[in-house]
Amino acid sequence: MKLLKRNLCPIYYCLYQGKQPLTDNNGYETGEMQVDYAPPEQLLCSVSPATGYAQVGMFGNLETYDKVIITDDIHCPIDENTVLFLDKEPAFSPDGNPLPDYRVKRVAKSLNHISYAVSRVKVS
Repeated sequence: MKLLKRNLCPIYYCLYQGKQPLTDNNGYETGEMQVDYAPPEQLLCSVSPATGYAQVGMFGNLETYDKVIITDDIHCPIDENTVLFLDKEPAFSPDGNPLPDYRVKRVAKSLNHISYAVSRVKVS
């Protein structure tokens, strides 16, 4: 399956890099952890306008997603821990954490393309 160039739109994603311990002003660990993400990267892919019956069958019984993203880059590193910026430019909180508008719920790989079920998130 090849994607038409006119159907591709740019999205941004931040890959999960793990958890880092938080420290206080003196450099001591507080016992809390902070999720660490890589800087945003751009990807051209096809984004569905909304969910539908065909997409529900693709991901099994998962019905709690809002859009489907399809790419023909079979080496795309996006996984279930990735956060996405679909409807807005990448934004970050004052402490450097991303403020995404979507999160990946499921990944469905085939020989020629990868489909991602994504759901909208509210980040404060």
